Amino acid sequence: MPGSTFSRLIRALAVQLAAAAVALAWLCPGAGAQGDLAALQGDLSHVLSVAGSGSSGYVYDLTSRQALFSVRATALRPPASVQKLYTATAVLQLLGPAARLTTSVLGGGYLDPSGTWQGNLYLRGGGDPTFGSSAFIRRHYAGLGASVSTLAGRLLGAARLRAVAGSIDGDETYLNGLRGEPSSGFAPDAFLEGLLSGLAFNRGEGGLAHRSHAPAAYAARQLLAALKARGVRVSGSAGAASTPPAVTPLAQVQSPTIAQLLGLMLPASDNFFAETLLKDLGARFAGSGTTGAGAAVVSQTLAALGLRPRIVDGSGLSPANRTSVYQVASLLVALASSPLGRVLRADLAVAGRSGTLVRRMRGTAAAGRCQAKTGTLTGVSNLAGYCQSLGGHLLVFAFFNDGLRPATAHALQDHMVITLAGSRLSSAEVAAAAARRGRRIAQPVGR
Repeated sequence: MPGSTFSRLIRALAVQLAAAAVALAWLCPGAGAQGDLAALQGDLSHVLSVAGSGSSGYVYDLTSRQALFSVRATALRPPASVQKLYTATAVLQLLGPAARLTTSVLGGGYLDPSGTWQGNLYLRGGGDPTFGSSAFIRRHYAGLGASVSTLAGRLLGAARLRAVAGSIDGDETYLNGLRGEPSSGFAPDAFLEGLLSGLAFNRGEGGLAHRSHAPAAYAARQLLAALKARGVRVSGSAGAASTPPAVTPLAQVQSPTIAQLLGLMLPASDNFFAETLLKDLGARFAGSGTTGAGAAVVSQTLAALGLRPRIVDGSGLSPANRTSVYQVASLLVALASSPLGRVLRADLAVAGRSGTLVRRMRGTAAAGRCQAKTGTLTGVSNLAGYCQSLGGHLLVFAFFNDGLRPATAHALQDHMVITLAGSRLSSAEVAAAAARRGRRIAQPVGR
């Protein structure tokens, strides 16, 4: 066996054994519950030394308003799904937590006295990632979503529709027609678990199932079927077309609120939601429903907060995204005391309770006390969020680990978060330590 290969194997085994020892440490009485800042810093430093030079960490105490810990904090690394914190921030700031996305039916023609629409109907998408069937919405979104059956019912009620003497066309032009994101060259991508579209019924499942990559036509067929199921006669077929000018609004359904959409996106780390919402930002605020336009909107929003990560997508699937634990923590610090920040924190996965953290840190001081966003790509594992410590302090943390196996990285991250959650630091102790060290640990941007 070549020496270099043998050395790498030994190094990997050593890291895994050290990670296992670190992971077991919090099971010992008193582990992670020190009342001494130096001990806490020493523990975090040890874990990151085990992780190696591809790892970074930053911790800020919101209660005492002091940075507590920093290792390679400004190193730029792929954020993976921690990127969704940036997307969510821009969506909250620009659209607002109470905003909703609208899917509409419009008519080209007129309704005659018999209740027949003389002309075509247009199903126009508004970038709602939840639009679909009632069964799909119940199964995937706990019943939160805009269903085609509700839309059909409103057509019959509000418009008194009884028949359509024309066709039904789906209009997806609110967003562009590229089905994927940068990591796939904008081609359909299995990691998205859907096809991007301004009108994606059940996440574009028709295009996925039939490989037609035509979600708008599929959505139109579903509306046609829903109308026929209610006794509406439709003489034409279903297809895809842009909505012409001078049409009449007939009915609409709205998505869950933005806050609710983020509550579906963040805990589960939903890539399809993130990329759709990014394009929505481009359509609404940059005049183009493209990934690039949306990424520019997010970048501008973050720049106003003093942050300049490299943003190329909404989900973090692309390794070309770049940010640092310092930038991520600075964002969380800046948002923490704001109404939007409280919405964001409430929508994060909870350690040992929900989302991508449901099986992590159970039965520890972190369970139920820490909320965070995970991030995973090949060779990349990250975690960033908030912890309410046993000592009563609200802590912001960000840990990035490159070059480790996911299980190893998770063990190291969990140990550090449990240490933070179990800490009993006093504000006086933190202030005294800050006075001794001066400004050696950089404060978050804007503080």
